[in-house]
Amino acid sequence: MNTIDDAALANAQKWLAMSIDNDTKEAINRMKAEDTDLFNDSFYRTLEFGTGGLRGIMGIGTNRMNKYVVAMATQGFANYVLGKGLSHKPSAVISFDSRNNSRHFAEITSRVFAANGFKVFLFEALRPTPVLSFAVRELKCDIGVMITASHNPKEYNGYKAYWSDGGQLVSPNDTNVIAEVNKITDFSQVKSQETNDNITILGKDFDDIYLRRVLSLSLSPEAVNEHHDIKIAYTPLHGTGGQIVPKSLRMFGFTNVIPVAEQLEPDGNFPTCVSPNPEEHSALTLGLKLAREIDADILLATDPDADREALAAKDHNGNWILFNGNQTASVITYYLLSKWQEKGWLNGKQYIVSTIVSSDLIKRISNSFNVKCYEVLTGFKFIADKILTLEGTAQQYIGGGEESYGYLIGDFVRDKDAVSGCCIIAEIAAWAKQKGKTIYDILIEIYQNYGFFYESLLSIVRIGKTGQEEIAAIMQRFRLSPPKTLLNQPVVRIIDYLDTATTGLPKSNVLQWFLADGTKISMRPSGTEPKVKFYFGVASTLSNAADVHNEERLAEAKINQIKQELNL
Repeated sequence: MNTIDDAALANAQKWLAMSIDNDTKEAINRMKAEDTDLFNDSFYRTLEFGTGGLRGIMGIGTNRMNKYVVAMATQGFANYVLGKGLSHKPSAVISFDSRNNSRHFAEITSRVFAANGFKVFLFEALRPTPVLSFAVRELKCDIGVMITASHNPKEYNGYKAYWSDGGQLVSPNDTNVIAEVNKITDFSQVKSQETNDNITILGKDFDDIYLRRVLSLSLSPEAVNEHHDIKIAYTPLHGTGGQIVPKSLRMFGFTNVIPVAEQLEPDGNFPTCVSPNPEEHSALTLGLKLAREIDADILLATDPDADREALAAKDHNGNWILFNGNQTASVITYYLLSKWQEKGWLNGKQYIVSTIVSSDLIKRISNSFNVKCYEVLTGFKFIADKILTLEGTAQQYIGGGEESYGYLIGDFVRDKDAVSGCCIIAEIAAWAKQKGKTIYDILIEIYQNYGFFYESLLSIVRIGKTGQEEIAAIMQRFRLSPPKTLLNQPVVRIIDYLDTATTGLPKSNVLQWFLADGTKISMRPSGTEPKVKFYFGVASTLSNAADVHNEERLAEAKINQIKQELNL
């Protein structure tokens, strides 16, 4: 049997001394006696309330998502808001997704805020993350909380913290909230009430307010009217999108939306997919099966909290292709700017936002329309913060997105929004069909006009305490000893995002290398999962649409060669 970790033992003893329930105490003692590995992993640290909130495996322990960790984090969050000396009664809105325990954690969160004197709004049932972000702004709340672990495996849950602008916490609020949360070291410090008394419940009427704003984003109603019957296969992957995405598509005018029946009902066990992550082909097995059966025009999929969406469509050979996040973001950007230009709305004062690890194609498209493209750190909160920073100036936000399947059109939401994203993607499909084309044709035309860009992602997973140490060691190795050449080319530029003086951005543990031919390699530890991510991007030209798959093979070969040279 492995030895018990000293830090785990100390944290467990502290919990056993707290006023927690007897069942939990018995479970801790049983875990200590019967499963040392589980005990150590459950208690070796306190689950970190990071800049985006909490995310972790559900279970008993300081390093787990459970009712005590959620309540103590909420008390710290409440203390920070109360400590600002507001001249009004503070307010909070809380929502939750389809994951196991999400409703339970949301009610705990609501009751802690209510006991601390907050005016509290709680959604009656699960809602997408973008609806929560919208609600913070619409209800003029000081803060919001979304209980979700986004696209993580079923064992996870999380706690996303929002500020009054509807965006996730950024500096200085993020670090200040973390400091207050860290001060809550005992459950006796938590104020809570036993019921939902004095908590306002939000129902379906609020959805209609949000959906009307989504409908206002439509740029080609005539194309939708003409091709309202395009076949749209859709799967919510057992998440929150099951009702609201089809409803939003119908509001746009689409009349032929066919859901994947097996994945329509919310279920935190995600029984039909290994992982409810629309970035993974395996998650879309049933969706692609339906798309082929009905000969759909497009397949759309959303993750459990409906902030990320995936798009699949047929290529020129009739094969179904899953667009990656950069491709979808590029198509959306091209469409938005084309329509804004057509309507005479572009005057040089508009802007797009992307991230430092996303495709350079997005910036190239934006520049061609004389539209500024800001690049921010990875994480959608930085896109929201850029919008907030530029509010009140002459600059106007059109849209933004990132490689990890997240997009935001319009600024009434301040987080990724797969509901509006699905509607706009469907509208692009109708717009393309009006021109006698497909959405895949639009992508190929973008490549021919702006250059062929190919990106790939590699994630190296390292679990537990030793995994954290290995991830840190990987980053340190490449930071201290970067390669001088790759692909027989010199590394002509290195950016270390810990160096804020050089980047002009907040400090972040990200490294980037650039080769002479424009190839870009980025690496960073994930902020939500135990992995380090490597992003590869290569570029070339595409003169003939028929050559696209050959260009893909050549690009993939380059990326594989880079991986070999880096021993990944």
